[in-house]
Order: sequence, then structure tokens, then C-alpha cells
Amino acid sequence: MTSTPASPALSVLIVDDEAPARARLRDLLADLAGELPNQVIAEAENGLLALAALEDHPVDVALVDIRMPRMDGIELARHLAQLEGAPAVIFVTAFDAYAVQAFELNAVDYLLKPVRLQRLLAALHKLRQSRSLTPAQLAQLQQSARSHLSCHERGRLLLVPVVEILYLKADLKYVTARTREREYLLDESLTQLEQEFGQQFIRLHRSALAAREAIVGFEKSGPEDAEPQWQALLRDIPERLPVSRRQWPLLRSYARQLGS
Repeated sequence: MTSTPASPALSVLIVDDEAPARARLRDLLADLAGELPNQVIAEAENGLLALAALEDHPVDVALVDIRMPRMDGIELARHLAQLEGAPAVIFVTAFDAYAVQAFELNAVDYLLKPVRLQRLLAALHKLRQSRSLTPAQLAQLQQSARSHLSCHERGRLLLVPVVEILYLKADLKYVTARTREREYLLDESLTQLEQEFGQQFIRLHRSALAAREAIVGFEKSGPEDAEPQWQALLRDIPERLPVSRRQWPLLRSYARQLGS
């Protein structure tokens, strides 16, 4: 008679900016290990550190607090959703509003603080029957604009700080994000980026947005006897981006603000 091989232990990442909250989850996972074998692979204080930890230690599931500094749990989940073999995400929150939204979007699960042992066990068992949120559903949960955009390059997930982006330009199915140092290809929609970051970027023409803080001026181009074509000058880079006639009235007003 052959014995059934034991299931491998569930690998877990705990993400919470509060050390006591991480310790509670770690203790609860240890208490239920007899019923559901698991191993805490890593802990992180925010989404940025969590993504760094996952580069070296892939996991099956991430227990993710929602409100954290630098990168919150919703933004972290949006980046994770783009990873091949992404871990399942169970949100941990002290705020009912987030939990209700997650439930309505059919999230894998959510846990309200203080987390209870049986509730955690049920959430972990539920992983095998549940599907993860899509990036579009996660965007609905996001309460504020992301701090980073993500780019896949040579099998790695690179994070691009939004504050470093000088312009965003649509090209076929991708969007190019230009920083002072280099370009990144994003699998994003320029229209959606404009909706999310409308306070930080301004449209130059139908296929380009420029960071408001990056614009240092405008200049005319083309023959003197022709209708002027305006271009935006951006700090730190030599490129000049064309401005459409449709957008120029709005940008002319912005140019006056720059000169005042």
C-alpha cells in the first residue's frame, strides 16, 4: 500500500508596515501549520520592499496590508498581477470599505484586522477555488494614483517612479515612458494613464502626455510664412515634442503661467 505524498508547504510573504501586525500573522500561520503546512518566506514593510523580496523568493500567496507608506497594498497587487506565476493576494485591512469593494470584485479574499485564526485558515483554503483580481478590477480599488509604473524587460519587472517620468508617448500597442536616463516600454493605455495622472501630466497631442513639472517652455518651428507649429521643451533631455493645434490654446495658457 502506497502512501499519498504530502502536499508541499504553502509559501507565504507577509507585507505590513506595522511590526506587531506582521508578528500576529506569523504566529497565526505557525498555529495552523499542523492543519495547513506553510512557511513564511519573507516579510516586507511596504510594496516596494515586497517586490524586491519576490525577486529572490517567489511565493504562493502574499498577505498584504492595504494602507502602507511608499507603495500601498492595492498598487502592489497591480504590479504583482503582471508577473508570470504571480502569487495569490489576500488583502488585510482595518477598513471595511476596502473589504466590501474587494468582496464585490470577487477578490481571492480579504481579512479584517484583528485577524482571527479560523478566518485566516478559511482564506488560505479558498486559494485553490478562487481566481485573482484582474488589473482592471484592481484599478477600481485604487484610491489614488500609483507611485510607480511597471515595465517587463528581459524577464524582469522594473519599476519606474512616476515623479521621474518626463513624458509618456503612445506607439502602437505600447506606451513609452521617458525619464532623464532612458526609455521604458509600458503595456498601458495612454488614455487610462491620463485619467489616473491628470494632475501630473498634460496632453500635448493625441499620442503624448508631458509631465507638467518637466515643461520648461515652448518654441515655434517651421517656415516663417507658414502657420506656426509649437513644440514643448522639456528639462534634462534634448527631445522637443510637437503640440497639436487642438491642444495649443490650453497649453498657451499654461505657457503664460510658466512665464509669470
